[in-house]
Amino acid sequence: MKDMVAALSAISRRAGDAILEVYDREDFGIETKDDDSPLTKADLASHDIIVGALAEAFPDVPVLSEEDADISFEERGKWSRYFLVDPLDGTKEFISRNGEFTVNIALIEQGVPVAGVVYVPVKRVLYGGLNGEDKFAFKVEGDVEREIKVRQLEERLQNGEPLTVVASRRHGGENLAKCLSVLDDAFGEVESRNMGSSLKLCLVAEGEADIYPRLAPTSEWDTAAAQAVVEAAGGKVVDVALERLRYNTKPALLNPFFYVLGDPDFDWDSILSRVDVTPV
Repeated sequence: MKDMVAALSAISRRAGDAILEVYDREDFGIETKDDDSPLTKADLASHDIIVGALAEAFPDVPVLSEEDADISFEERGKWSRYFLVDPLDGTKEFISRNGEFTVNIALIEQGVPVAGVVYVPVKRVLYGGLNGEDKFAFKVEGDVEREIKVRQLEERLQNGEPLTVVASRRHGGENLAKCLSVLDDAFGEVESRNMGSSLKLCLVAEGEADIYPRLAPTSEWDTAAAQAVVEAAGGKVVDVALERLRYNTKPALLNPFFYVLGDPDFDWDSILSRVDVTPV
């Protein structure tokens, strides 16, 4: 499996280089998809590189990519093992040129992300996770690789440190406001950070944040790779009932609302059960 993660890392870097080529242009070739989300030449270039490279390296493993997701559940529901890809997660961040976009590649087995890489092209930073029996999460900056782990919350609270919440730069709304109100009441002091793309999950994985509440729509390709990193680092990604987020279990490719939790031993249920989430 380590060899596979190394291969996925190399593929994500190639895709990232293609994205940066478009990033340096004046014209991104922006189009609008059927769901009103933007599509650029960078999304397509990254998709082509990733799908081609995966097919060459792992010809027996099917691929589901955001830019080629028109595969019936009747077909993909039979897959016990497949790659789930977001060629450019954070297209709006790409268009706004804030650097907060990523390349996401995950390997899913029996509905669980067992390996994943999240690459940040602008910073040339890569997060990876092996999420099997032997868990290992890492971050590569330049030529330096280090292991990453979620941080323990109870000890920090006893030392008077605040809870750190990371939230979406663009998707807040009433549900997030309700959650933040509950967290404020429970913890007294709360710090908030806002960020785009799957980097929010990676902040929890590397111990820079304690919780990421996502109480707005996402798709499965948005989260799978980073979930592998979070779980490999010792954290959890769960729905509002605190059940593990799983993949390819239904015709729709939308995730339920979810929480990314850094300290798995903290009593999150007693607090998050107070959040009255309104379905969208």
